[in-house]
Amino acid sequence: MRADITSLFGLNVYTNQGTYVGKVNDLVFDVDERLVSGLALSDINRDIFDVQTRGVILPYRWVVTTGDIVIIRDVVSRFKKPVKEETKDD
Repeated sequence: MRADITSLFGLNVYTNQGTYVGKVNDLVFDVDERLVSGLALSDINRDIFDVQTRGVILPYRWVVTTGDIVIIRDVVSRFKKPVKEETKDD
């Protein structure tokens, strides 16, 4: 997959299941291999990522396709916060 690097900045990132993940803020490069190795995201979905930082870096190998948006594999469901179940006192 080839694209102009600047065309990725500002794109919204979604999983292939339609879950919003974040917005592309920057790219991570492997200069030795001359490849993009990751996407640095900002405005991240706090329901998925329980981190104190303003963003996260996702491996570029997760990217399925780019265009008007970026679609990644739905591996981020592994990172979702566990839902707390309320216990009922009887």
